[in-house]
Amino acid sequence: MNPLLRRLRQDLFATPADSLLSIALLAILASGSTAFLHWAFSRAQWAVIQANSTLFALGRYPIEQQWRLWLLTALLAAAAGIGWGMLRSHPRTDRSGRLWPANDRIAALLLLLSLALPWALGLALPIQLRWWALSGLLLLLRWLAGRFGPGLPPALKRLLPLGLPLLYLIGMLLIGGGLGLAPVPPSEWGGLLLTLLQASFAILLCFPLGVLLALGRRSDLPLLRWGSVIYIEFIRGAPLITLLFLGQNMLGFLLPGGMAPERVWRAAWVLTLFAAAYLAEAVRSGLAAVPRGQVEAARSLGLSLPQAFSTVVLPQALRVALPSMVGQFISLLQDTTLLSLIGLMELLGTARTVMANPAFLGKNAEVYLTLAVLFWCCCAALGLGSRALERRLDPAAVVRSG
Repeated sequence: MNPLLRRLRQDLFATPADSLLSIALLAILASGSTAFLHWAFSRAQWAVIQANSTLFALGRYPIEQQWRLWLLTALLAAAAGIGWGMLRSHPRTDRSGRLWPANDRIAALLLLLSLALPWALGLALPIQLRWWALSGLLLLLRWLAGRFGPGLPPALKRLLPLGLPLLYLIGMLLIGGGLGLAPVPPSEWGGLLLTLLQASFAILLCFPLGVLLALGRRSDLPLLRWGSVIYIEFIRGAPLITLLFLGQNMLGFLLPGGMAPERVWRAAWVLTLFAAAYLAEAVRSGLAAVPRGQVEAARSLGLSLPQAFSTVVLPQALRVALPSMVGQFISLLQDTTLLSLIGLMELLGTARTVMANPAFLGKNAEVYLTLAVLFWCCCAALGLGSRALERRLDPAAVVRSG
């Protein structure tokens, strides 16, 4: 019997009860898929997405300055391809040497979707060509990094992560203006650009803050311990939307005139402080999973307490807490939709503006489906990166790869 048929028989039709349940579920899936495809290809009107694709992506960003964002996207695609290739080439993830490992099927689906989406939305040909060129750049650098990355000097490999903060600073200069570029105020940022900017800013800063709060909560100093506890419990007990409104309205009264940051940055800092409290609990759970004997063993080797925590305890704790932390990052990305309630034109706020246009009334399903696909792509990318990192940090894989 064909191996595929044998596998299907074992998984779906092993017993009469399994067969009935599998047939019922397949019938439901087939009926739902048929109805969805009929709506998507014959009844849905995708003109609302085609006409507002730039608005969804960039908001009101000036057209004459959009070349900066294409340059930034190319840099991000290059960095993603190099990082992806380096992770996939590690001996703890795949040693087959194949161009596309078998356990990268979800990543393959994600890339195929990114290639097909511009064509399916009927975007202008120049935009489609640029998008496909960026996808090709990502794949090329992924293959090059996977092929030649293991041969790089160890010192250079250790320096590669430092390129991410540098890339973020370059991106902020390109988006906001600087070093001779015309300034673009945050009030003109919007759409997917603003969503990703807010999420990335909060993710980058909430991680060190969360680690410090988790260490502070376990400190022997009463003032530091109780200060961390009060902060964490207060933030976790307040809804995010309440904190966003407080951040937007209170800073203008508390800070002298002209010192209050832009509304975009007020929201970014609120998201950061909110996520740090939840991340601190995830890190604390990882710290609790590390036996106390690890610290004692490190101290017996002559390491100071800060050295013991930074080189022995924290790496183990962060490996345990990694799934929870990535889940928090994904929730943070989804929480950016609340920014539309305080007047910021992120992705959901832009969608509401489009749907309020009399020319596009009744096109809610098309708009919300496009938003769901965009958010799924971003969340799936975070999930893929976290799983690759988990496999690389898995201590059991050291024995298998050795």
